Amino acid sequence: MSDQPYHVPESSKLPFAMAVTLLVLIIGAANTVIDLGTDSNSYLILFLAFAMMWTTMFFWFRQVIHENQAGLNNPMLKDSYVYGMAWFIFSEVMFFFAFFFALAYIRNFAVPWLGGEGEKGITNMLWPGFEATWPLMMTPDQAIFEGPKEDMSLNTAYSHGGLAGVLGWLPLWNTIFLLTSSLTVHIAHLGLKNGNRTQFNVWLGMTLVLGYLFVIFQGLEYYEAYSHMGLTLNTGIYGTTFFMLTGFHGFHVCLGAIILTVMLLRSLNGHFTADDHFGFEAGSWYWHFVDVVWVCLVAFVYVM
Repeated sequence: MSDQPYHVPESSKLPFAMAVTLLVLIIGAANTVIDLGTDSNSYLILFLAFAMMWTTMFFWFRQVIHENQAGLNNPMLKDSYVYGMAWFIFSEVMFFFAFFFALAYIRNFAVPWLGGEGEKGITNMLWPGFEATWPLMMTPDQAIFEGPKEDMSLNTAYSHGGLAGVLGWLPLWNTIFLLTSSLTVHIAHLGLKNGNRTQFNVWLGMTLVLGYLFVIFQGLEYYEAYSHMGLTLNTGIYGTTFFMLTGFHGFHVCLGAIILTVMLLRSLNGHFTADDHFGFEAGSWYWHFVDVVWVCLVAFVYVM
């Protein structure tokens, strides 16, 4: 095995298991959204998919960790990990770009057209009383959708009571949490590169606290949106784009936090050295990526 220039892992059923898991996840998520507000148990399929995902990830991570600890990951294989992670993050960039582009298209083209502006403004003949404003609080067909009572912008941050009224603008706190976590994960990385494991563990632990606080506060934000603002998935295009963008980002934060939690547990078990810690580096790259996406979300969804 040591004479081979490239380690070829043993045959594994884990990629097939992950493919099946993602199929179940898509089915569960789609049916859960469709059946919101009903007595359907579609959410159980979604919970099953998450359980399958975490189980598959556990065994897959464990296999890769064992291979690395056994010294099977030579420099050529480690380079492939770097390229693989880089392409994965690039695919995530394109994933979010598609959603941001959809938001920009709706705001700058579709809504003005419905309001009678531009070359395609003739569509206003279908809804002569429609007002082209953003956030879109009144959908063209009020018989189907009821517009949200309020948006989630900075202008309405303190206009009502509830948890948001007590805690202030929740997205601001989440911005503080994530931007601070980028600093703490960087300090943790410096500690690992300098051989200071205590610094690494402490600052990575702080990163995880901030990351999980973000998830909790986003849950509070969704509670405020549904309970006090009337903003739900069924409130037209504004509700749809808001929950689509923030929801997918929140899922990525959860995934990044789980990855960094695994890295902390590995460190506590003596894994990683100053020159061999790509598992953590990959997780930190991903964490910085979700931080940048959040800054764009705050700018284009909450502020502009």
